[in-house]
Amino acid sequence: MRLSAPTKVIFLITLVIAVVTVVAVLASVLGVVTIPIVVQHAFWFITAAYVLLALGVTLKNL
Repeated sequence: MRLSAPTKVIFLITLVIAVVTVVAVLASVLGVVTIPIVVQHAFWFITAAYVLLALGVTLKNL
């Protein structure tokens, strides 16, 4: 199996998902602002970002 670099679009999508999730959780912990759907499902958002990035590395056309 040959791995390839993910496209810029896939990388940016995964980066945005991960950063928004981490910032939302930290903001919720600090009591600044709460985004309920992101905070409640933070594990699944981070997991989705990681899986999308892994697919971008393993699949050549993604």
